[in-house]
Amino acid sequence: MSIHTAPRTSRGPVRRAERALAPDLARGAMLLIIALANVAGVVFAGEPGLDATPDGVDRGLNFLLFELVHARGYPVFAVMFGYGLVQLARRQDASGATPEQVRSVLMRRNLWLVAFGSVHAALLYYGDFLGAYGIVGIVMTLVLLRRGDKFHRTVLVLWALYAVEILVLGVIVLSRTLGGQGGSAPLPTGHVDSLAAAGYFASMLDRLAEWPMHTLTVLPFILIAWLGMWAARHRVLEEPARHKTLLSWTAVLGLGVAVAGGLPTALVSAGWLHVDESAASLMLLLHGGSGMFAGPGYVAVFGLIVMRITRPGPVVGALSALGRRSLSGYLFQSVAWLVLLAPFTLDLGDRFGSPTVTGLVIAVAVWLATVLIARLLEKRHQAGPAETVLRRLTYGPRA
Repeated sequence: MSIHTAPRTSRGPVRRAERALAPDLARGAMLLIIALANVAGVVFAGEPGLDATPDGVDRGLNFLLFELVHARGYPVFAVMFGYGLVQLARRQDASGATPEQVRSVLMRRNLWLVAFGSVHAALLYYGDFLGAYGIVGIVMTLVLLRRGDKFHRTVLVLWALYAVEILVLGVIVLSRTLGGQGGSAPLPTGHVDSLAAAGYFASMLDRLAEWPMHTLTVLPFILIAWLGMWAARHRVLEEPARHKTLLSWTAVLGLGVAVAGGLPTALVSAGWLHVDESAASLMLLLHGGSGMFAGPGYVAVFGLIVMRITRPGPVVGALSALGRRSLSGYLFQSVAWLVLLAPFTLDLGDRFGSPTVTGLVIAVAVWLATVLIARLLEKRHQAGPAETVLRRLTYGPRA
């Protein structure tokens, strides 16, 4: 992979004054959801992360994780990825770059994301999304970017059809639950070898085998990213007041579907509902499918919040600072899990009582650390280290 600089008629990366608040705020805040979801997986070496025999407070924590966290964080970043791709192309267009030059910049950035993802997976964490973002970004650049509004409305039809599919699956799950014979089957979670490996080299070998399959399974989020692309074409987050009705309905319906679809699995995970193995599998399928709707739902909530912010305070400023450095924040988390939770390092997950509680406390602490670091970098007018490298690779030394 060569590292050529972008053509001189194309422009460099986004400037601070050009950024919209809502996407940055969403990225910064939702990195907490990513931390909570990933730390549960690391602690229990599974996907999704789950204490199969919860007791006491762990029951409630399992319930909340499956209602609000598991399979409900990454769709937000998928929406933001599609949104950001359009914003990047629009800025390049405004600078006078030709379509070929814009495509070159986007392709270079996405190819480097694939490279970042492969290194991230090999060295730190199997559940990498950067490689999948890069692959999806290449497809979107080549197939979707320059299409007209009529073509892009197709994604709304696809989401409507998908909503019907989720509704039908929900009815099936409900009928199976109400008419079933009971049972005590656990949720069918998958074991992740790299998270349970006894040594770093062994974990690396496991990750090299796990990452390609994980990447293939998450590529369908292109449907979520495409919705973000449609929203960006209409400047939904740059002009939230003009789209207040759309944002309100999206927040209610999106999070409503996610919460309702996640309820059966959340009840089983907490030990408050007992079903047979077949019903448990259907519930987990419904949980994952309905989680897609949390992406636009959460994003719409942040769009509505931004409407009420006249002058960002220290909390909004810090979260937005992390959002502008979300790639660095995401990678920082993976380093933290390796150092704090791996069996061959500090292995803190089961040393202080409940692994669920310990893991979630560590997740919040790590996220808060990234918020504080991002705020410090913001005061010094410095980008995140990962963003600096990616921009230099994408745009050349002038970035």
